[in-house]
Amino acid sequence: MVVDFAKFWNFSVSFTAVYYACLKIELFMRKLRNNELGRISVDEFKKTSKTPIIVVLDNIRSLNNVGSVFRTSDAFLIEKIYLCGITATPPNKEIHKTALGATESVTWEHVENTLDVVEKLKSENVKVLSIEQAENSTKLNTFFPEKNQKYAIVMGNEVKGVQQEVINVSDLCVEIPQLGTKHSLNISVTTGVVLWDLFSKMNS
Repeated sequence: MVVDFAKFWNFSVSFTAVYYACLKIELFMRKLRNNELGRISVDEFKKTSKTPIIVVLDNIRSLNNVGSVFRTSDAFLIEKIYLCGITATPPNKEIHKTALGATESVTWEHVENTLDVVEKLKSENVKVLSIEQAENSTKLNTFFPEKNQKYAIVMGNEVKGVQQEVINVSDLCVEIPQLGTKHSLNISVTTGVVLWDLFSKMNS
């Protein structure tokens, strides 16, 4: 039997190249351990400059949703959360399940009437964005925040959405474009999408 050493060599080199390429990918895509994530302490969070965004929760009934909003707000260094009306407040074990301690880092305040909060924020030159499907709404992908401007986003009740009276006094109604059959996103998902979008645009 005659062995074609040239073909054998080419195969060997190719196999070696693929092996090391796979090894390189594996090395560079290794999952990080918790102690490698660069987490800051609660005290450090309190002292860190915040993203100029305030979250207003308008009568949110699900405690898991409230906890998720806290956790997302922690991720993007959100300035404050207003918990309005029936929205539950910490400490609460159901909120803690999804917040995972973010109630200790993110500043929050409970206010009975959402409209009072919105009017107060507007008097402080904060632009209020109601996140809702409405006539003449602005699509999130076409909205670009102004420089040096603070914003508040109002997230509505899981069934009724943002109160119409709150929408009426908002500076803008912002809507997430949706193409499927439901046109309905969970409030915690919606908050995550909106906060990431605004955060990325403010830091681009």
